[in-house]
Amino acid sequence: MKQVVQNYKSGELAVLDVPVPGCKPGGVLVRSAYSLISTGTELMKVSEAGMSMLGKARSRPDQVAKVMQSVATNGVPATYRKVMGKLDSYTPLGYSLCGVVEQVGTGIDDVKVGDLVACAGNEHALHAELNWVPKNLYTPVPDGLAPRHAAFGTVGSIALQGVRRGEPQLGDVALVIGLGLIGQLVVQLLAASGVRVVGVDPDPVRCELAERLGAAACGDPASAAVEAAVAELTGGHGVDQVYLAAGGGSNQPVELAARLCRDRGRVVDIGKCRLDLPWNAYYEKELDVRFSRSYGPGRYDPEYELEGRDYPIGYVRWTERRNLACFLDLLARGSVDVEPLVSHIADFDDAVETYQRLKDGELKAVAVLFRYPEQKEEAAEAEAPAVTVPAVRRGGKASTPARSAKTPVRLAFVGAGNYATSMLLPHLAQREGVELSTVVTTTALSAANAQRKFGFAEATTDLDAVLGDKSIDAVFVVTRHSSHAELTRRALLAGKTVFVEKPLALTEDDLAGVLAAVEESGNDRLQVGFNRRFAPLLQEARQRFGARTGPASLRYLVNAGRLAHGSWYLQQGTEGSRFAGEGGHFIDTASWLLEADPVSVYAVATSGNEDLQVVLRYPDGSTATISYVTTGAPGFPKETLDLVADGKVLRLDDFVRASVYGRKKWVSSRLPKARDKGQNAELAAFIKAVRTGGPMPVPLESLVATTSATLAVQAGLVGGAPVTLATAR
Repeated sequence: MKQVVQNYKSGELAVLDVPVPGCKPGGVLVRSAYSLISTGTELMKVSEAGMSMLGKARSRPDQVAKVMQSVATNGVPATYRKVMGKLDSYTPLGYSLCGVVEQVGTGIDDVKVGDLVACAGNEHALHAELNWVPKNLYTPVPDGLAPRHAAFGTVGSIALQGVRRGEPQLGDVALVIGLGLIGQLVVQLLAASGVRVVGVDPDPVRCELAERLGAAACGDPASAAVEAAVAELTGGHGVDQVYLAAGGGSNQPVELAARLCRDRGRVVDIGKCRLDLPWNAYYEKELDVRFSRSYGPGRYDPEYELEGRDYPIGYVRWTERRNLACFLDLLARGSVDVEPLVSHIADFDDAVETYQRLKDGELKAVAVLFRYPEQKEEAAEAEAPAVTVPAVRRGGKASTPARSAKTPVRLAFVGAGNYATSMLLPHLAQREGVELSTVVTTTALSAANAQRKFGFAEATTDLDAVLGDKSIDAVFVVTRHSSHAELTRRALLAGKTVFVEKPLALTEDDLAGVLAAVEESGNDRLQVGFNRRFAPLLQEARQRFGARTGPASLRYLVNAGRLAHGSWYLQQGTEGSRFAGEGGHFIDTASWLLEADPVSVYAVATSGNEDLQVVLRYPDGSTATISYVTTGAPGFPKETLDLVADGKVLRLDDFVRASVYGRKKWVSSRLPKARDKGQNAELAAFIKAVRTGGPMPVPLESLVATTSATLAVQAGLVGGAPVTLATAR
């Protein structure tokens, strides 16, 4: 299928051939009929992409701050790869469309194949021939409403939510600053609510359009006519609400709002304009400044948008989906008219030319629609005192023949997110004797990006085809945590060697399923991405420390820090706890240093489970304490480790420096710009095992023991007592 994309680094726009997205449970696959260009938001994004790197940095200071924090945590090379990977990727455009349901995912019963729906979301209602849309981001189109009008649903919801935030009442007077697409819709919604509206825009054509659509008066912000109209309509008191629907870097809108608003009036920010509030003006009138967050309640909440968990109507009357349905109803009843806003309808194949004409100012438009081919206008956890570490039983041994050194190892990737593209694929793409065969994702564009950047021969959303391809030697599972165990199980049963990023499993049942696949197939060719044991600096420090004769004490401080709002790591209902997701890294490192698997786990947490203390006990009496904290200073190193035994101390400082104290002292050279956590060496060991048919880099028993210990942490928190890890017989 085709999709409109942009490279944020170069500014290039393209209509790209990408795989068809899969129809996942909880949503529908929609074939687009019309999609709407947001001439404000999208053109701002297009313009930003054409800036220099310095210009981009100035326009997004929030992202610059994140980059600096990443440098402090991960070092310059890793941060550079991550940032450049994001910049030099195709990103999607679009967020408002109307189309026909082509396939219905499991769990969906409110629409059927062939139904016409309006869709929302900058990840789901894209300028693409097909989109997968989750339940709470689509709604059926009322009978008789034209598809090209229903394509306005998302921007209409944005305007509607802004009006709701202003709480207008019959007889109020409102000022709308900015008469672009959103502003024109706000004018109509206010007029339909019995509010008299004054509009402000420097473009006389837009002012005239707003007056035709219900505004009492409109004019240039610098003209006396606007102030005169406000004075006449309000008796000199000022407007009840001001709706900021303007963009740009001028502070004029907020200054005008203060001047023309009445005492204790409301100012609602809908667009993205400068908000340098003049303190005296806003203080003296005690103005109520409000923000309107996109389409309404539910926006940016992954449980609502992705998992389909609705808010009870008794508590949240107007959600994203209800706003979308409400706006379509207003259109169907004629209370709002979007036809006068349609300046141009372009064929989807002409998307790049259309954007360029808009950017250059050749095409002056309020709203532009893309029309898609073959679409007709008429178409419609429980307490547990002990956890058993599952025994590893292998069935008939799967043969893994050695390969000729000249025969490339053919790899497939399932998932191409940030970790895969910044920490794994850059190493593999440069490695001789490796062929990147196929990348599989559920979203079309991420597969296309990985194919372009790393040279995959194919990109697809069809996992079954990859697992059935006998020419593929190994499969990398680099998806979200909740899918790891099932994807690993399927790949093992298909006879593939598997590299799965941590965690291997989120529940004991998931882990049992993986081991059942090993027993059934005889295929134990599995590696979990516990990379720290492969870090060159830590390996050298362990060698310098030497053998030990007595028990050891190990302390591992992980200054994990807080997650950004909206991170999928916070979706504990589906993705497990944060420690369940990444705690295996640290348990594996401790077990590797102590050369054994733990026999018990004791875990305690601070109030709110923000910080964890995990104590592991080993067969020879050694102990490892992992302090996993999120409340520390962000400037402090992320990982520090001390190993004490036999009169010796090994110290690791965040993978940039190590030291060993004993009869002789050894200190590594400090390389502040290099933080090698072992991914490259881990991948080299994995590829060697695939090529030669030799043992996997980490024994399966160790992978299982680490996973069981990680899962036991939650059981320990619930039970409040040590959890014994009893190996099954």
